[in-house]
Amino acid sequence: MNIILSKSKTNKLKILNDPIYGLVSIPNSLIFDIIEHKYFQRLRRITQMGMTNLVYPGAHHTRFHHAIGCMHLMQKAIQVLRSKNIAISDEEATALCIAILLHDIGHGAFSHALEHSIVNEISHEEISLLFMKKLNKEFNGELSLAIAIFEGNYPRLFFNQLISSQLDIDRLDYLKRDSFYTGVVEGNISSDRLIAMMNVKDNELVIEEKGIYSVENFLIARRLMYWQVYLHKTSLSAEILLVKILKRAKTLVKEGNKIPGNHTLQYFLLNRIDKENFTDETLNMFAKLDDYDVLSAIKEWCSNEDSILSKLSQMIINRKLLKIELQDKSFTEKFKKKLSTKLKVKLELEEDYINNFIIFGSVSNHAYNKEMPIKILTKKGKVKDIIKASDHLNLQTLSKPVVKYYCCYPKNFNMD
Repeated sequence: MNIILSKSKTNKLKILNDPIYGLVSIPNSLIFDIIEHKYFQRLRRITQMGMTNLVYPGAHHTRFHHAIGCMHLMQKAIQVLRSKNIAISDEEATALCIAILLHDIGHGAFSHALEHSIVNEISHEEISLLFMKKLNKEFNGELSLAIAIFEGNYPRLFFNQLISSQLDIDRLDYLKRDSFYTGVVEGNISSDRLIAMMNVKDNELVIEEKGIYSVENFLIARRLMYWQVYLHKTSLSAEILLVKILKRAKTLVKEGNKIPGNHTLQYFLLNRIDKENFTDETLNMFAKLDDYDVLSAIKEWCSNEDSILSKLSQMIINRKLLKIELQDKSFTEKFKKKLSTKLKVKLELEEDYINNFIIFGSVSNHAYNKEMPIKILTKKGKVKDIIKASDHLNLQTLSKPVVKYYCCYPKNFNMD
């Protein structure tokens, strides 16, 4: 049977309804076609916050939501800067919207949770750039300016700062969006106010002095969101388990065992992929992999004959996670050995099994990096680092990295 597709002209100036911002418009047909592309549509199947929904049940929003929100905020930023006599051509405006729209397209399944597990030694930013270059070929070079901005190769430095800096459009959306979907009100920043205070001085993005309190709130909100949401110990425990599951599956496949999983997932289980061998074939396979592939495989692995893989998988599916302890100092080797020995004896488990269920590591958060300062434009036209411009004593503290060390172990075992 032959299916004849309609050739009627599509209306590409669509309006989307976003729960955070209300109506969001797609500015032109090029951006519409990029959004419609299969590479971008895949982001509908990549969760924004990994396993955080096991702690905050509402956190099921996707990278697609985030990217569309970023595009909307970028349009607002362009409008604000133009109103302050910063010349931005239509071509540059489109490139800025494309660059922010695609800035996270390189995220793999479960976003940050599996960033260095599906592939090795290549960041999601680098994969985003590979996607952009591939799309640029398909769109006959129409993404060239967006790529130059994304890479920081465009002479107007503030363009890149809108995409990637300590007060960029990316952060303005994800803090507000993640706050909304988790219900954690401490992260609810005033993105509209911050954008309204944006300006350009000496080719750099600055915030006008009257917006200083909004910047202070933004930095404190970011710190609170990291420890209360992004690095919450229960979601951390879940993501550690997720990494362990994939690692175990890869080990079993390497040893010649057959592990259930679709063709796309099998590709990444069988092959060690890094920056050196990330080919066009790999990119196309990566574009097919999403949360559903991984989660459906883990459901199958719950009944796998390998007891380690099956137990780890059951823990994720049934939310029976490892207990996790956090402290300011590193756990000593003596403590690690003692814990391992006690668990081995009490639960009568083998060494290989134990190593998959006692996990040590560390997490860190750097709320403000003085090496990439947020600059405040004073009423006298001078530019100051937010730390020097602010009278908020906590901002100096926020510039120091905070490291916490964790220990994960089975809940039915007392560590003492």
